[in-house]
Formats: sequence, structure tokens, C-alpha cells
Amino acid sequence: MEVKAVTKYVRLSPRKARDMARAIQGLRVADAIKTVEFSERKAARQLEKTIRSAVANAENNAKLSADDLRVKEATIGEGPAMKRFWARSRGMVSRIRKRTSHVTIVLSDGK
Repeated sequence: MEVKAVTKYVRLSPRKARDMARAIQGLRVADAIKTVEFSERKAARQLEKTIRSAVANAENNAKLSADDLRVKEATIGEGPAMKRFWARSRGMVSRIRKRTSHVTIVLSDGK
């Protein structure tokens, strides 16, 4: 059985978070949490929160044991970007895109 948790509108660039998500894919939940706990990246904290949410969903809604769960899929999707402008010389502007992400974690018990 699969259980899913999504964290939306995280103020984090998707490109910077995807390599962290690839690192935990396929790991057991305990190993994935250890991996992100000891990482100093901003993406690690958001991934940890989403993994813990998915584990809580599995235990409370699907009545699954956390010991049997694996991270089947960890994806970072693009959310909306906030557009800001930066004043430049001679009356021009440069665009700044403050990107957001949608973090999706799918856990599976392997059955």
C-alpha cells in the first residue's frame, strides 16, 4: 500500500532540492530520516518534515507500521515564482524570480 504526503509552496528553489530528494529515494524511512537529519541543506529540513508527515499518515490512516516503510518516490515540483524587480542603471530593471517548490513523498510497504 502507498501513502503520500505533500508540502506545498516551500520557499526553496526546486533545482537546489532535487539532489537531496534523489539521495533518499529507495531508502527505508529510518535511514532516510537519518540522511536528512545530518545534512545542513535547507532542503533537508523540508524533506524531513514531509517524510514525518507521510509516516504519520501511514500509521494513523492506513494502519501501517513505520518499520516496514520505504521511500518509494521523492519528487520536488515547481511551484509559483514570486516576481520582483531590481533597479539597474539608466532606468532599467532586472527581474528576480523567487522560486517555490512542492515537495511530494510517497511511502510504500512493499506489498
